[in-house]
Amino acid sequence: MQTSISEILKHPEEGKQVTLRGWVYRHRIGGAGSMVFAVLRDASGIIQATVKKEKTDEKSFKDAGEAYVESAVIVTGTVKKDERAPGGYEIAVEKFETVHRGEPFPVAKDLSEEYLLDIRHLWLRSQKLTRIMKIRSTLVQAIHEFFQQRGYTLFDPPILSPNACEGKLTLFEVKYFDTKMYLSQSWQLYAEAAIFALEKIYDVAPTFRAEKSKTAKHLAEFWMAEMEAAWLELDDVVQIAKDEIKFLVERVLEKHEEDLKFLGRDINKLKGQISKPFPTITYTEALEMLKEKEGMEVKWGEDLHATEEEKLMKHFDTPIAITNYPIEIMAFYKPKDPKNPKTALCFDMLAPEGFGEIVGGSQRSLNVEDIVKRIEKEGGNVKDYSWYMELRKYGSVPHSGYGVGVERVLRWICGLENIKDTIAFPRTMSRCYP
Repeated sequence: MQTSISEILKHPEEGKQVTLRGWVYRHRIGGAGSMVFAVLRDASGIIQATVKKEKTDEKSFKDAGEAYVESAVIVTGTVKKDERAPGGYEIAVEKFETVHRGEPFPVAKDLSEEYLLDIRHLWLRSQKLTRIMKIRSTLVQAIHEFFQQRGYTLFDPPILSPNACEGKLTLFEVKYFDTKMYLSQSWQLYAEAAIFALEKIYDVAPTFRAEKSKTAKHLAEFWMAEMEAAWLELDDVVQIAKDEIKFLVERVLEKHEEDLKFLGRDINKLKGQISKPFPTITYTEALEMLKEKEGMEVKWGEDLHATEEEKLMKHFDTPIAITNYPIEIMAFYKPKDPKNPKTALCFDMLAPEGFGEIVGGSQRSLNVEDIVKRIEKEGGNVKDYSWYMELRKYGSVPHSGYGVGVERVLRWICGLENIKDTIAFPRTMSRCYP
């Protein structure tokens, strides 16, 4: 019966006979040609297999000796304790069968980032990316768990849209029969339609932004976990976002402490970041803090860029929410704050350690006249949004929502230098292959 490497290492039984299917991860010949040491990998982990000439048949030893890295193999042998081996145990091989002898593998140490991106289809097999993809899977499952526990309905929006949601400058245009459409920048406009039927909804879906950015924080195609709910105002939705981020990190820590340590993440620091309440400050307070603590003069009305965010977050050891950004730099659907009409009822959440924005959301405007003026100011065609305006005509209620950048949260949790490592095949301004 086939078994996985993780099963062997979690419940090791010396002398137990096992059969593994996997790939050669490392390979060397020792003992003056009388032994082969092959570290094997499967989806669950790695383990050393030792092949001795006198303990196997001629074909098994020949196959073991000639197996290049990434050759697909089936190995049968007994579990043996060995402190020098990865995981403290190895397989004393009795039979070694090569299913497919791979060619010399092009991945080695000290290769450039660009070359590894060129061969991403092979680099995906690395221990680093394998572990990140497992953490990503847990993260996405945790998003579903969080909202399902709170009675939200999964709602899937269209990917093709006739509308801009986050500004025309970052739209990907797509030929659609005899007309044109755009890849979704956000589910939000359609989610606002759905909450009048379902009240509380969420989704995890691909999102597209044609941002001409080459930073370590931007992707042209990424995944967004979004929520929208009727009867919520800004304070309500900010608290839900805080609860969600804590929940996601806790779930990842429950399952992936060893994976995070492998990636070099400081587990104790991450635990500390979610152990305390997340503060909320206003945009104006953020500017005052930058001036007082960092000597940075940011003109009121300008957006906070990466430099300002990094300087600000030096003074926090948890994520923070920043509310009430200037209305003039906000999208048409974000309403004015009645208490301070120069600002919008909106928020961003920033992660500590310089990882930047991970959540963005707002209360939604119910003022059709104001929405029309702001769409026109942004250069949009009001007719394209006529259906959206109709949502305000029939039983409109206060409602709010936000989006969590899956890759950005994953980058922070794993402590990764570049967001490209948070997704299997990254798409950026300069990268669309493979």
